[in-house]
Amino acid sequence: MRRVVITGMGTVNSLGKNKDEFWDSISHGKLGFSYVDKFDVSDFDVKIVSQVKDFVPDECIDKKEQRRTDRFTQFAVTAAMEAMRDCGSDLKDLDPYRVGVIIGCGIGGLELTTEEHKKYLEKGPGKISVFYVPMMIGNMAAGTIAMKTGFKGDNFATVTACASSTHAIGEAFRKIKDGYMDAALCGGTESCITKFALGGFNNMKALSRSTDLERCSIPFDKERNGFVLGEGSAVLVLEEYEHAKARGAEIYAEIAGYGATGDAYHMTSPSPEGDAAARAMVNAYTEAGLKAEDVVYVNAHGTSTGLNDKYETTAIKKAFGDHAANLKINSTKSMLGHLLGAAGAVEAVATALQMQNGLIHQTVGYKVPDEECDLFYCTEGNIKTDIKAAISNSLGFGGHNATLCFKSVK
Repeated sequence: MRRVVITGMGTVNSLGKNKDEFWDSISHGKLGFSYVDKFDVSDFDVKIVSQVKDFVPDECIDKKEQRRTDRFTQFAVTAAMEAMRDCGSDLKDLDPYRVGVIIGCGIGGLELTTEEHKKYLEKGPGKISVFYVPMMIGNMAAGTIAMKTGFKGDNFATVTACASSTHAIGEAFRKIKDGYMDAALCGGTESCITKFALGGFNNMKALSRSTDLERCSIPFDKERNGFVLGEGSAVLVLEEYEHAKARGAEIYAEIAGYGATGDAYHMTSPSPEGDAAARAMVNAYTEAGLKAEDVVYVNAHGTSTGLNDKYETTAIKKAFGDHAANLKINSTKSMLGHLLGAAGAVEAVATALQMQNGLIHQTVGYKVPDEECDLFYCTEGNIKTDIKAAISNSLGFGGHNATLCFKSVK
């Protein structure tokens, strides 16, 4: 049985342009929310987003290449290069065909698409950029990272809405565990804070219309009214345990289990019964060789939408039975908002950092209890505790459920 461990992590998001900044923010309850300033929203109900400010990818991507890569790809490359530095190796001792790159992305280059479509309407098809297609397609983050690193193993993008990057990490885990790869860069990326996206998500009543930065993303709170749209990326280095151990790598945590199911229920709503989401959790901790009572902590999908938080609570109860009441549950989205296809990867980084530091961060902003969300959501402050086992959930539009199970290697 091959074990799979996390040896490097990188991230770019509104709470930090690297892993250390991100940890400082979530461990101190900082908020990554800001009022929209990229464009005029005077005719919009939505006023708040989770935007990466002052992002400059010069360290990883030269000026010429920046003009030929979309923002979501630039986020991913920056996070991947940090993860490689963090792992302390270029992994060149491994066969490049046994090192993969799997990066999830829910939407891809939406802002570029709207810009080029405007050119098409105003000036005709001859004015569409020759770089439009390769810049826009969601798999280009994975492709570009491979070009930067020379890794020639499995290379693809997972596209399962909000579960995209959790599926990417899970698939990389499986490939390494089953002997098809020895290491991988995996995670997710997203950048679609545009008028078009805000309009679409708002019209389906998915986004928070709050104008209060401290009460716009309030998972499990009775007054929650939608998620805050975010952007960013997170990439992890997964490595076969014996290889990592032999080279003296720092190990953040072991990924020991992965569950993936489908609700087969509705385009946007999770199943009210929560059976499929519960099965993903059970499959993840069972594959890890654990029982329900071994799991200490759950990083919930926790979107701050009415249906998700209620039905995820139901699913957790089904997955853990009586032990659900003992779980420590939080939502990183209470500080970061929802990064769509990148959400699961950023939350995987958050989970590994909490395990490494023995601290479960607060679910920030919570004030009003909801009788339908009646578990322990860490709303009163950070909790210092030894986390021997944890799970992280991602539940995507279309009924896609993905859960990762982490174990401590201390």
